Amino acid sequence: MKLVAIPLMLLGGMAGLHAREPISPRRLIEVVDISGPVVSPDGRFLAFRTEQAAVERNTYDSEWYTQAMDGNTPAHRVGEGGVPLRSSAGLSLPAHAVWSPDGRWIYYRALMDGIVSVWRAAADGSGAKQVTIDPADVRDFSLSGDGGTLRYSVGATRAEVIAAEQSEYEHGIHVDSSVPVGQGNLFHSGDVGGRLVTQRLDVKGDGFARVPLLSDMPDRWKAIDLATGKTRDLAPSEVPSPVTIASVLPEGVPRPWRYALDAANHRVALLTRVGEQGDMVRKPNVELSAVLGKPARPIKCQAKLCVDKAISGVQWRPGGDEVVFTVTDPAEGMAQSIYRWNVKSGEVTQVVRSAGLLNDGQRYGLEDVGCGMSSAALACVAADANHPPRVERVDLETGKRQVLFDPNAALAADVAAGTPVKLLRWKDASGRLFTGQFFAARRTGNGPPPLFVAYYLCPGFLRSGYGGEWPLATFAEQGISALCINYGPFYFDAVRRYDEGLSAVKSAVDMLASSREIDRTRVGMGELSFGTEVTMWTAFNSDLLAATSITGAVLSQSMYLDGSLKGKEFISRARKVWQLGSLDETPQQWHRIGLQFNLGKMRVPVLMQVPEQEYEWLLDSAIPLMLEHKADLYVFPSAPHFKFQPKQLLAANERNVDWFRFWLQGYEDPDPEKRGQYALWREMKAHVSSRGDGIADRHANRPGDAPNSRP
Repeated sequence: MKLVAIPLMLLGGMAGLHAREPISPRRLIEVVDISGPVVSPDGRFLAFRTEQAAVERNTYDSEWYTQAMDGNTPAHRVGEGGVPLRSSAGLSLPAHAVWSPDGRWIYYRALMDGIVSVWRAAADGSGAKQVTIDPADVRDFSLSGDGGTLRYSVGATRAEVIAAEQSEYEHGIHVDSSVPVGQGNLFHSGDVGGRLVTQRLDVKGDGFARVPLLSDMPDRWKAIDLATGKTRDLAPSEVPSPVTIASVLPEGVPRPWRYALDAANHRVALLTRVGEQGDMVRKPNVELSAVLGKPARPIKCQAKLCVDKAISGVQWRPGGDEVVFTVTDPAEGMAQSIYRWNVKSGEVTQVVRSAGLLNDGQRYGLEDVGCGMSSAALACVAADANHPPRVERVDLETGKRQVLFDPNAALAADVAAGTPVKLLRWKDASGRLFTGQFFAARRTGNGPPPLFVAYYLCPGFLRSGYGGEWPLATFAEQGISALCINYGPFYFDAVRRYDEGLSAVKSAVDMLASSREIDRTRVGMGELSFGTEVTMWTAFNSDLLAATSITGAVLSQSMYLDGSLKGKEFISRARKVWQLGSLDETPQQWHRIGLQFNLGKMRVPVLMQVPEQEYEWLLDSAIPLMLEHKADLYVFPSAPHFKFQPKQLLAANERNVDWFRFWLQGYEDPDPEKRGQYALWREMKAHVSSRGDGIADRHANRPGDAPNSRP
């Protein structure tokens, strides 16, 4: 098996400018994120938002900035962004700002002092002011064409929500299909905007997404005259009604996967999934096309550069006949490139190729809405495995890149000087191609180091794996190599997709061990969500691993029972995604893929650091494993799928470092506050050794290991 290593862009020139600091979990958590770049109407200025965790205060700081697109002046802060708004999974929602037509102001939603309002900040930095003062939180807003009127929508008032929560507390919560049973609390169950709120399951979904109580109240639209400050309710006929994609598509054209609508010019760019779907969740290829004018004329992009490409996003170039599209290439480790398609001539031109992400700042889902754009240039958030996020200007004609704003330069220099990352490509025994980002361990002896594997997605700057709890660069600095593997096509067949994950891990271990890059007897693994599922599948279907770590639940009977309360939507999804019905209906599949039915095959220890909203679904497996001294369980109060409270993230990251150093290197941190955890882990190790599972021998110190510092 041949290894192909592709060094990513290094920042060697910066490394000597300051004394290098270690890449600690805290530094990775406190990376400055950037999102929502949007260019002013005249193309001269750019607005964007930063977001940074503050571990000491257990909160996030967010700020809005503006900057000249020519880069001749530095960015300047124009307003506070407030507490970041989040999805029910815990992910920060993308920033969204609207420029006034004259370029003097930006408008944005912000959560401050427990209130979601629309704010207006002067683009020159002279001040910011709250625009909407309403008893309810603002859900959405728009600015009139002349910039004189702001329309906004609200739902239930904050007082109504609190009263409804208190009423349920006093009278009892009536459990029905909307109540998220199976979590720690039903009253004040999740942290939303800095307040514990009571939640319901989103009736529009078939999973476990949550929304605050009374979120189903219909929108009420209002308008503010920005000159006078006078607010009035909008009549139904005045409510903004965006042009829908259906209104511009000719009859017979299938609804696209993604699209960019230019209503003013009666045109839409379409991305449509095509090809033989087979057992895959979605069709394998993407077709780029456009529908132009009245009557509508559909055309397809047929140039080589846009056919059979993994196109992930489309935009219209202002003032022209070009569609700007993004390709997110799986063969290049999810690196993004940007192209221009002239819909009149059919010509396609590559604008720029990156080693990582080049978009609006998104790093989860890769649902690319594109960079900010003027007629001349893009304003993108760039991030790759060796460089944290920064803002770049990209010339649409020449592709020239210019860094405008780089708040993470010191961290980038330290990564480049210490643990630069390599993109790896390899194939398994069946010829399937995999890619991953490899952090080579800092060697302390002659023997090959251990390896930690994260299997899920590896876009942009990796920090602590996709789930945010496994600090890959820290592992490498502490003598444990780390590999983040991108998963391939997602199949409905559960066994097939889990086996593909297992094959990816096995072939990677074989490849790295054959070149003495790692010690195959000391491999750890962990991740979130689908990565958790594959980690556990690998643990009980192979002898590859010496230790594991997960966050969140795997599908269990308790999860199925709770989900069945939602009715046919969940039951249908369980059939489709896991081929599972009740235990009586599908006993063979439960025993094939269910962790709780395969506990006897678990020969390796597992650290479970689980959000409170999911931990009860894991107890079917966790309690038996704990009784067998094979598991250590921590539950994080009020945490959703992705933990986001900085102190919780830091605790999970640091415990994962301790865990894998203990099991893969035989190392114990001498910190006296950690004596209790190590006493438990030593007890677990003793039971592993007494069972004769063959794991204990893997933990003996070897040449190159860190010394055992147990007191």
